[in-house]
Amino acid sequence: MWKTSVKDIAGEVLCVSQFTLLANTTKGNKPDFHRAMSAESSRQLYNVFLDKMKQLYVPDRIRGGIWKFDTDVTTQGARIDGQFGAMMDVSLTNEGPITFTLDTRKFEYVTPPNGGGEKKKGKGDSSGSAEPTQSTPGSPGGEL
Repeated sequence: MWKTSVKDIAGEVLCVSQFTLLANTTKGNKPDFHRAMSAESSRQLYNVFLDKMKQLYVPDRIRGGIWKFDTDVTTQGARIDGQFGAMMDVSLTNEGPITFTLDTRKFEYVTPPNGGGEKKKGKGDSSGSAEPTQSTPGSPGGEL
């Protein structure tokens, strides 16, 4: 099962922009999105990401898109509806036992002062409470 890649099986890649997965939830009962990029900057970055994916693979096998607020996209008979930054209902049917979330930021693992447990503290952890690590182009988390 783990001996082939998406390229090996000529699979498709679905790209979904979902910045809310990394919201700061460390205080209160509401997620904090104040550190998120502006909608326009996010849209541009997502477009660059999709373009790079299409350069590295078969363009017709990359699913995702930049949507204007009044536009739907149809690709090869498969309907892809969406609006960047809009409230949408999205569902997923997995064809396998697991789903991966890829986070290319580097984590710093530290031993707690009391020496207990396997707590980890990292820059860019999923709580969103730390500053993201700076990366150089070509490194994990760097420029596309």
